Amino acid sequence: MSSDIHISRGHGPSPSRAWLVLCAMSLLQFFIAVDVTVVNVALPSIGAEFGVDGHTLTWVVVGYTVTGGGMLMLGGRLGDLLGRRQVLLLGTSLFGAASLLAGLAPSYSLLVVARLAQGAGEAIALPAAMATIVLLFPEGPRRSRALGVWAAVASCGLVLGFVLSGVITDRLGWRWIFLISVPFILVVLVATVLLVRGDRPAAGNAAPLDVPGALLLTACPLLFAYGVVEAGEPGTPAWVVVAALAGAVAAAAGFVRVEARAAHPLVPLRFFAHRTRVTANLTTVLLSGGLSTSFLLFTLYLQDRLGYGPLGAGLMMLPLAVALIGCSLLVPRLLGRWGARACVLAGLGFTGAAMAVIALVAAVDAGGAALVPAMFLIAAGMGFGIVGLQYVAVSGVTEDDAGIASGVQRAADQLGGAAGVTVCVGIGFAPALHTFDPFLVATALATTGLVTGAVLARRMRLPAAAEAPAAAEAEAAPAGEREGADGRETTG
Repeated sequence: MSSDIHISRGHGPSPSRAWLVLCAMSLLQFFIAVDVTVVNVALPSIGAEFGVDGHTLTWVVVGYTVTGGGMLMLGGRLGDLLGRRQVLLLGTSLFGAASLLAGLAPSYSLLVVARLAQGAGEAIALPAAMATIVLLFPEGPRRSRALGVWAAVASCGLVLGFVLSGVITDRLGWRWIFLISVPFILVVLVATVLLVRGDRPAAGNAAPLDVPGALLLTACPLLFAYGVVEAGEPGTPAWVVVAALAGAVAAAAGFVRVEARAAHPLVPLRFFAHRTRVTANLTTVLLSGGLSTSFLLFTLYLQDRLGYGPLGAGLMMLPLAVALIGCSLLVPRLLGRWGARACVLAGLGFTGAAMAVIALVAAVDAGGAALVPAMFLIAAGMGFGIVGLQYVAVSGVTEDDAGIASGVQRAADQLGGAAGVTVCVGIGFAPALHTFDPFLVATALATTGLVTGAVLARRMRLPAAAEAPAAAEAEAAPAGEREGADGRETTG
């Protein structure tokens, strides 16, 4: 999001009003984060009701993350053009309506459409919500606390999604993992209308939207996912698969062409001239692919292979949830001591070790408790790897490209997760490969991506500050500078 949004600084909201807005925005953030992980434990129940197998179920995960990642930067730009309040209401309404549709969906196809719409709602609403928070709280301790609450709520949403999925699916049915958010989304809409003041975009934000770029960026991974998933179906004509994959390549080429010619591109091609940031984003795609694959493999092994119910599977994921919270507290401290490259390599290594454990557990048909070491390793892989890559991906940014760099990194994270699930689970659990253990195939594909990521990470040319990112420098910097950087990263 641009920092040029017009606001009146002379008559800011009262502290109590600002914190009420923060509560409303954090509630939205919580349910958006929950929807990333809440479907994992519910997938077998969804498949059983609609008669859909494991590899086709990947669309329930992929649809949400692909549209969310592909349209993220377009959503941020919408706020600049139309005003934060209007865009926040639009995105939140779309997310709520899509959640209702997902919960009431009479068919699997309509459920996938609803998940696509949820991702679009996320992409539109979140940048506006983040910009609202940044602009409501002045630089200094108040903004630091507000951003800390925002980040903590997001982490809690991701973590609790695993457990909530099992509890809700077991007690109420899988449809309620979507329906339960609807009344809370209505609360956010009412709070936005009552508490968030209308705003007008500044005159300098009149540049047109790069809609073709956003559509092509979203179409490319969607067509790729469709081609890979359909390739695993024995009855799918070869021309359908070829056409989908060719369409994905054409969309990627078209995106490059559009960005090269657009007066106000979504992602200026000059961004890709920075080799280190590009390498960091490619590595993010590969690591996120492995992490997202592991989440789905845990669920499928516990329920499909071992016969756990949704509640049992959700409770079995508690070690992962606890470990993720612990790593989120520990890793930022170690980043300053180890350096970004060491953290990235450690994250890739931990995730690769987790894949080895999953493969071994599946090979010997071990009990659910045998997956606990893999859960701890995945938490460490996410904590070390993603944090380190986020640092590298925004290293050396300026006022002109800070938002773009952080936006691209977040999109790489989401789209990488979707691509990993599509390739690893979509191929591994494809009926055409039923002679092979699907868990072994999926872990082998994920490990290949992680090894490739490690090779890329080893070759990243980092400035001295990124090799050993000085936490001391951050502490020595004026508070306003530190928080301003946070605001630019998150609102991009």
